[in-house]
Amino acid sequence: MGDFDEDTAFLGQTGPYFWTTFFLLNTVFVSTGFNGLYIVFVGAAPKHHCLIPDVNLTEEWRNAIIPFTIVDGEEVQSQCSRYKLNVVRNLSAEGYIPGKDVNVTELEQEACLDGWSYSKDIYQSNIVTEWDLVCDDQWKVPFASSTLFVGYLVGSLISGQLSDRFGRKKVVFISLGAQCVAVLLQSFSHSWRMFCIMFLFIGASQISLYISAFVLGTELLSKTMRVLFTTLGAFLFYCIGYMTLPWIAYGIREWRTLLAVLATTSVVYIPLWWFIPESPRWLITQGRVEEADVIVRNAARKNKVEAPPVIFKETEATSQTRAYTILDVLRSKNIRSITLMCLVLWMAINIGYFGLSLNTSNLSGNPFMNCFLSATSEVPAYVVSTWLLKKCPRRALLSSFLVIGGGVLLLIQFIPETLQYVALALEMTGKFGFTMAFSIVYIYTAEIYPTVLRNVGMGMCSSAARIGSITAPYVIYLGTYNKALPYILMGSLTIASSVVNFFLPETLNADLPETVEQMQECHGLCNGTKEKKCVQNGGTVNLPLQS
Repeated sequence: MGDFDEDTAFLGQTGPYFWTTFFLLNTVFVSTGFNGLYIVFVGAAPKHHCLIPDVNLTEEWRNAIIPFTIVDGEEVQSQCSRYKLNVVRNLSAEGYIPGKDVNVTELEQEACLDGWSYSKDIYQSNIVTEWDLVCDDQWKVPFASSTLFVGYLVGSLISGQLSDRFGRKKVVFISLGAQCVAVLLQSFSHSWRMFCIMFLFIGASQISLYISAFVLGTELLSKTMRVLFTTLGAFLFYCIGYMTLPWIAYGIREWRTLLAVLATTSVVYIPLWWFIPESPRWLITQGRVEEADVIVRNAARKNKVEAPPVIFKETEATSQTRAYTILDVLRSKNIRSITLMCLVLWMAINIGYFGLSLNTSNLSGNPFMNCFLSATSEVPAYVVSTWLLKKCPRRALLSSFLVIGGGVLLLIQFIPETLQYVALALEMTGKFGFTMAFSIVYIYTAEIYPTVLRNVGMGMCSSAARIGSITAPYVIYLGTYNKALPYILMGSLTIASSVVNFFLPETLNADLPETVEQMQECHGLCNGTKEKKCVQNGGTVNLPLQS
């Protein structure tokens, strides 16, 4: 087949067909926004202490049975132990007064044998309160979060193959349906294990939906609209869903109802099946030229332009090219070094991005407002990064925002508790920096790899990103031991990755490498001052990582 863009140039660059397709496809990303991070509320641990059964205790002893402990320099009630109930009950029956007749700190303690009592000031119920995922079982919350990201990894590996075989449109709507069913079934989970299993399916279906919708958009839209779609559209509509999530969670404080509502919102996408067409490019690769012809003629009618009698012209078949694999990345020392540095970058950025996203419920203040502010901070980051990428060197740009993101994380631990709004502002600044790095690293990496290795290289980096996101919940879990630990780890890792980034080749205003040999000619700081032009800024698209 001839060049698709040339064959369909008569459609123009804008018009009702392109704008309608642009907005309809972008609405799909809204669902990924509010279905991706509801674990922030569903898995949040409210204030709790050992449950005191209804036994004969005086009011003084009922108030004194929970020991106090020092956490981050502050004296608080213990969440995982109480003074032995039998001992306290005997002392109460004998008329002893705690603190006056008895030094309670000398009494023997025991675990919360009767369960826990949870504050309902913020959450009526969630998986923590329902299955007592605290104390010895608190590791189960970050594990549940990780299963979502494991699903991302699985889905990203299979979604491309499915959409190549069955079509972009089918996979988009099948993924939507699978996401809806999985979230709905998760709301009926009778155990933590079932919750985790369903989270795995949710992650796989959600990433498949994101990638397939993104690919469908890039193949349906014109060059001009494609740039807008890949740099701002998908990002901003994801943010709309992300910003909507805390308000839905604010209105629905019971986790099962929340998940059921989020699942049923996918029903509104059913009518889109009749408005969003299949990719004509994919149809042509399958030999279904007549179907592609119908879609393009329908687009011409909506754009009020006249289609030529013959749209797709047969040309000479293209010769078979060699298929490249991961082994080709590992053979060359230069490409191997560049890939290793890219893997470190992607992993560090994902740990920081998802770490801060998952940490919003642990911040001081209202968790719903914190989540909303965290989502809102992404909007200017995407807009600014799109503008800066047109003019600024990638290496300096990426390192600058990694330093901003990592620097504020290291600074947060020195902010006193009384200045919680300053700490929140710094956290949002860090989220801004990571989001900027998020949007820059994808196009930067795509520009480094040659055409023959781009899919393989990006696939390896995407896998590293998933490993980073799987690790993020456990980084946040370290905060149960010391509040500063997650910030120190994320900040240090980010600063280190910003240094690594300076050893990568610069790609601004350079020719896009086509072959492995051209990539081997690219040198960063580690190879001396020699640096050849490697990539072309205008030839790539910016695919979001959240997907």
